[in-house]
Amino acid sequence: MRKKKNLKSRWATVSSGRLAEDPAQYRGRWLSLYPPAKALFVELGCGKGRFLCEWAGRRPDILFVGLERTPEALLMTMEKAAARGLHNIRFISGDAAAICDLFAPGEIDRLFVNFCDPWPSNKRAKRRLTHRNFLRLYRVVLRPEGELHFKTDNRPLFDFSVSEVEAVGAQLLRHSVNWHDDPDYPGEDVMTEYEEKFSSQGVPICRCVCRLADGTTPEDSENTAGTA
Repeated sequence: MRKKKNLKSRWATVSSGRLAEDPAQYRGRWLSLYPPAKALFVELGCGKGRFLCEWAGRRPDILFVGLERTPEALLMTMEKAAARGLHNIRFISGDAAAICDLFAPGEIDRLFVNFCDPWPSNKRAKRRLTHRNFLRLYRVVLRPEGELHFKTDNRPLFDFSVSEVEAVGAQLLRHSVNWHDDPDYPGEDVMTEYEEKFSSQGVPICRCVCRLADGTTPEDSENTAGTA
């Protein structure tokens, strides 16, 4: 992503009240930041923010948290949230590998992973956000009935991800290699920038929804952080 002009000044303008400067302090009490919220939805790699902001606009009863490590992308997302006057959205500048340090066991109701880097080299498979090491971390922070929603245009990555879901013994609730032609589309779904671009070019969008819970206890889960 290109460098943004006046990034520091623009960041200062929109980050107050939206960016969690010390996110670990909210671990276990994220919902306290927005009392009307009945649930916590988190997106890993929120990019330019269309998906997250659209969701937040539709569901004022939910607190949304976007995790993004690229400052330029995070700035664009915060500016979108500010322009739309969204109060039920917070942001974290950080990495998905630290998710267990940011959220308490069973704290997240839904986790979104959209169009993540496929890391095509097998040597870098562990960097994929759907690798089993990451899935085990997500299992910790998702509540037992919580769901992981994953979308990509990359079929090899999707096939890999489904196999990883199966490898950790998770429950695959939905599975589609052409989501936009699926009978359930669109339902409550929202398109990302990448999704709109690729689907307009005729590229099939793959999507799966899974439930990762396997009886892991909060005591056991504390020991899984950092395995990714």
